[in-house]
Amino acid sequence: MTMLLSISKRINSGVFLAELTFQTSRSGGPGGQNVNKVETKVLLNFDVAASPNLSEEEKSILLTKLKNKITAEGILQITSQEKRSQLQNKDIVIKKFAELLRKAFEKKKIRKATKPGKGAIEKRLKSKKVNAEKKANRGWKRE
Repeated sequence: MTMLLSISKRINSGVFLAELTFQTSRSGGPGGQNVNKVETKVLLNFDVAASPNLSEEEKSILLTKLKNKITAEGILQITSQEKRSQLQNKDIVIKKFAELLRKAFEKKKIRKATKPGKGAIEKRLKSKKVNAEKKANRGWKRE
């Protein structure tokens, strides 16, 4: 829990913003004539392995949980091309990055195995008995 709190504080305070690099390119989708001229698609790059703000434990967690978004060089890549504005896409990609880090460091709740209560057991057995009687009454009786 403390790791998640410290990560959330670091994300909210903008500690990681200095480490982020952005690349822009032309995006598909809406934009009219701008689609062929303006670079609105934003690609965020974050070097997980070289980050001074992450401990070794945090780096290993990120590398395992986000391995499908991390390149072979250890760079986390996130893109956004949802809006027509480069600035809006940059804001979206930063929010995606923050949410991705929060989810990666979130601890899963451990499921505790429980037994069914007495009432549930009785109800189940009663329904089984009713079904058995119903089936027993079907068909012809041989004597």
